[in-house]
Amino acid sequence: MPSLTSLAPAGPTATRSRTTATARRLMAICGTLLAALLCALSVGASSASAHAALTSTDPADGSVVKTAPREVTLNFSEGVLLSGDSVRVLDPKGKRVDTGKTAHVGGKSSTAAAGLHSGLPDGTYTVAWKAVSEDSHPVSGAFTFSIGAPSKTTAKVSTGGGSDSTVGTLYGIGRYAAYGGFAALVGGCVFAGLCRSSRPVRKIAVGGWVTVFTATLLLLLLRGPYTDGEGIGGVLDLGRLGDVLSTKPGAALLSRLLLLGAAAIFLAVLFGSYTRRSGDAEVDARRRQDLAFGLGFGGTVMAVGLAATWAMAEHASVGLQRQLAMPVDVIHLIAVGVWMGGLASLAVTLRAGEPIERAAVRRFSRLAFGSVVALVVTGLYQSWRQVGSWSALTDTEYGRWLLVKVGLVAVLVGIAAVSRRWTGRLTDATAEKESEAESASEAASDAKATTEARAEAGTDAEAAAAVKAAQPARTGAADAAIDTPAEAESAEANEAKSAAAEPGESEPGESESGESESGEESDDGDPVRAAQLARQRAAKGKATTLRERDADRERSGLRRSVIAETVVAVVLLAVATVLSGTQPGRAETEQAGAAATQPGRGRLNVDPVSVLIPYNTGPKSGRGKAVVMIEPALPGDNALHVFTTDLADRPVDVPEVKLSLTLGSKGIGPLRIPLERLSTGHWSARTVQLPMAGTWQLSLTVRTSDIDQVTETRNVKVAQ
Repeated sequence: MPSLTSLAPAGPTATRSRTTATARRLMAICGTLLAALLCALSVGASSASAHAALTSTDPADGSVVKTAPREVTLNFSEGVLLSGDSVRVLDPKGKRVDTGKTAHVGGKSSTAAAGLHSGLPDGTYTVAWKAVSEDSHPVSGAFTFSIGAPSKTTAKVSTGGGSDSTVGTLYGIGRYAAYGGFAALVGGCVFAGLCRSSRPVRKIAVGGWVTVFTATLLLLLLRGPYTDGEGIGGVLDLGRLGDVLSTKPGAALLSRLLLLGAAAIFLAVLFGSYTRRSGDAEVDARRRQDLAFGLGFGGTVMAVGLAATWAMAEHASVGLQRQLAMPVDVIHLIAVGVWMGGLASLAVTLRAGEPIERAAVRRFSRLAFGSVVALVVTGLYQSWRQVGSWSALTDTEYGRWLLVKVGLVAVLVGIAAVSRRWTGRLTDATAEKESEAESASEAASDAKATTEARAEAGTDAEAAAAVKAAQPARTGAADAAIDTPAEAESAEANEAKSAAAEPGESEPGESESGESESGEESDDGDPVRAAQLARQRAAKGKATTLRERDADRERSGLRRSVIAETVVAVVLLAVATVLSGTQPGRAETEQAGAAATQPGRGRLNVDPVSVLIPYNTGPKSGRGKAVVMIEPALPGDNALHVFTTDLADRPVDVPEVKLSLTLGSKGIGPLRIPLERLSTGHWSARTVQLPMAGTWQLSLTVRTSDIDQVTETRNVKVAQ
């Protein structure tokens, strides 16, 4: 097997120290950036509760209706999943007045409606709602409307995030781990099948499988508490799993677990029968040829299936052109896995000093380039679909995260270009030395023939020394002269045998006579000594491998650039996870536009100013109370209501009510407010223009008969 491993004499120890220090610095940078992104990920988990934007309501937020509606209707920017208590309507005292049944209107998944009880009194009502958007994120909120006239309300509802902070953070970390495990699984398998299989690569692929399986199981258990806004204790309620599995996100998670079960068999075959070497090159080639088609087809099906469990449950499954967006998202995810997982596999292979064909490195380079092209094309389409406009790139959270992702991709592509240059140098250096390798092989053959002749003459020790003297130093060029795996194994075995036969290579405490004909040291039947010798040989072999690795300048350069790529890829994956948990810029823009055009929306949500004014016009029937309410008590348009009651708080009519407002500090007024009777004891003025903020004097005149009337004054404050 052609190898890029140079067995030239080891370089200075300082080279290895510098390389180790560089690797440690890169790992420290990776850990710091990853920790920062995980913090952002936990923040993004709470901000993910706005994917299905509330575009309009009936009654509108902050509106005043004359009669009680039969139901409350909500419209969203995308489809939502509802439960029985998705919409709750509370009266001014905080008591539920809805029927407890929430359903879609006319079968449209982007709507929700809750019926109301009949005979609702006047006052301000609070609507609290929660749902799960089609892209699997919980959404919630609240708004108010009034019947007849606004009133004070004691209803308290949470308008924060849709999930508990601890559950949301764990759920976000689980999503990141699932993405990372998928990339490692796909990239490791592709690298092993098309480039080079080794123990480090097997660890990457199997570790990816374990990570994505564990993360998916965690997400399935957290799904119920995450959508219902409960604490971490909700994980123990296994009865909730039935409800979770009946939803699209729950079904996607279950499908992922089933596909991972099949992927376990795939891994066993790929790293078992397919990559196993028997020593017979023809048998190995025939076995691999028989398994290649099945592994390729099965691996493709499983990779597409696993990627589809994300595409069918997240952003690609909702919005514009979903039939095209989901296949594009599958291609995008697989390209991410091939590139990032392959980078990790190449990095661990180079770091472990494993021999790898120059052709294998070139194959991965071409494969990575194709993956980058696929990422760019699919990423451009997804960006247009999710952002929608240039302004949304800077004006929305999704757009800003997208710019960060694009910047990291640009950095990653730049480092990849450096890696390609190192790959070219490795190939060129090997090609230039092929002639030297051929000459070295001929010299080795002549020396071997000479030593065999001496061995027959009885000079065994001298022959061994001659073999050592005539054996050429193994270099990258010599490795390149070996064209088949069988020859590679034979060459390695001969070298090991020759090295073991040297008298000077005996371990400490062993004499030359302690070596057997096979070149192995004798342990005299002592198991402790045998274990000690085994550890020494392993340590010596590892040290030799590291010296050989660090002595190869081209290989070391490639290893450093690949590690740098892997560091940036880890951070990029965290950014992509945050991005997938953020409301798309197009939806955020549509939500802002709907808020600006919906009646009653866009005003400051402040409590109305209410003033209680007792009055007494003289006779017993002339005693009572008046309540004057101004909403929102801000400069500009306001609504004004006057309620008259007897001493027992029962609405009563009076012949006439007059009201005026004066701002003495500015010389404004009195402004007489024309009042319209709406019902028993209720007068209203729909539009009251207050030109500026300040403390206004309110004058109220109540006439209870033709001759009995009284005027009372109070101060009311109009805020800025």
